[in-house]
Amino acid sequence: MTTLTFELPDGSTSEVSVLQLLNAGYAGREQDEVQAHIAELAELGVPGPAVTPALYPVSPYLAQQVSEVSVQHGRTSGEAEWALVITDAGPLLTVACDHTDRELEVHGVAWSKNASPDVLGRKAWRLDDVRDHLDQITLKAWVGQGDLPDTLIQDSSLGALLTPDYWLDILTERGLNTPGTVLISGTVAMTSGVDQFARSWKVEMADPVTGAALDLQYVVEQMAEPIG
Repeated sequence: MTTLTFELPDGSTSEVSVLQLLNAGYAGREQDEVQAHIAELAELGVPGPAVTPALYPVSPYLAQQVSEVSVQHGRTSGEAEWALVITDAGPLLTVACDHTDRELEVHGVAWSKNASPDVLGRKAWRLDDVRDHLDQITLKAWVGQGDLPDTLIQDSSLGALLTPDYWLDILTERGLNTPGTVLISGTVAMTSGVDQFARSWKVEMADPVTGAALDLQYVVEQMAEPIG
């Protein structure tokens, strides 16, 4: 069982043993734009969901706080997201990056989500402390070909995505609004022309009201070729 540890703004820490990991998909607040995105993906061979927004169960051990992600080939990439973490003391909000296998994605989105980890930040906010200004919180990602991400690839805000409270209602309906559940939000648009198949990723959530920010960063390492 994976245990995540988060530092909170007051200096305390919260430990969570992950029992359920869920990845939201096609979770933009403007569903007309979501449908246009689905049509674009279909041209690339990626099968569309039966309903939107979608929700994909992921192996709980894939919720990780790491600085390196190992992959099997060169066509994998991250996605800037937020993560909702249910604890005994209430829900936490942190930054996340859903590293996805793009080759496997054309065969099944759910399969691609289980091929690499969901990387989470090491710091978190209590959802109750930021709920009244969530839409102002920015969500950005940078990529790089070396160890340091230096090119902005995603630049949006939490206002582009369905809210944590929307997903809390879904979790409650399914009996999953319980300590140990982690839900990843779905992502925002990538900048056209920026190579997403990068060696390094950084994701940041910044709160203009408090001046605080949460971030994560990792490098992507390709494993050796298999024998046989």
